[in-house]
Amino acid sequence: MSERTLRIGALYPDLLNIYADRGNLLMLQRRCAWRGIGFEVTRSTIGDELDPDAHDLLYLGGGQDRDQQLCALDLTTVKKDAVHAHAARGGAILAVCGGYQLLGHHYGLQPGVTLPGLGLLDVHTERGEGRLIGNVAIEVEGRTLAGFENHGGRTILAPGQEPLGRVLAGHGNTGSSGHEGARTGNVIGTYLHGPLLPKNAWFADWLIAAALGIDPGELAPLDDAFEDAAHAGARRAAGV
Repeated sequence: MSERTLRIGALYPDLLNIYADRGNLLMLQRRCAWRGIGFEVTRSTIGDELDPDAHDLLYLGGGQDRDQQLCALDLTTVKKDAVHAHAARGGAILAVCGGYQLLGHHYGLQPGVTLPGLGLLDVHTERGEGRLIGNVAIEVEGRTLAGFENHGGRTILAPGQEPLGRVLAGHGNTGSSGHEGARTGNVIGTYLHGPLLPKNAWFADWLIAAALGIDPGELAPLDDAFEDAAHAGARRAAGV
């Protein structure tokens, strides 16, 4: 597969980066390199135009409230059409925490302050009482994702919107819905940090395959002893 290259557009890596979620990009880079797949990252921040055809995967992390406000304005004006066009042609998107909230319709950050969203996921987020913090595990199509959550927002899925997974342990989107994250096609939002991908190698491979437009079974198998141990540790931490 050496002729293939995974092209990633990292959105606002200078602002949406407070939970070490850049480790997700490193995980993708290493798993591509071990398989002989090329890997390119293009960083796009405030004011930068985005080419909707230049990336296989767009990535957004989480950030502080002030930085999230700056990104929301830019994302829904400068980059909105390009991100929608990317998703419409089947491009993959992974958005974590604050990035997840910005994929919905809006986020009621505080009284009188509502951040606009892209509306790629049929969800909206409101600020709740206290924060939902701790180890978390969810079931996704019969497999387990494990990580860590820390969010003050409560994300409500509209009827018909598919969640990413079912909560096995932890809080998830609202603390009571039993759902975590949201997914529409290759567009995925989640509150799972950890970082997410180093603790869930199978999901990293699913994401690589989805972005490249191939079946995960086409990816060469790897020796995942260390990755499996990290996953098992994350599951134990969550109590599953």
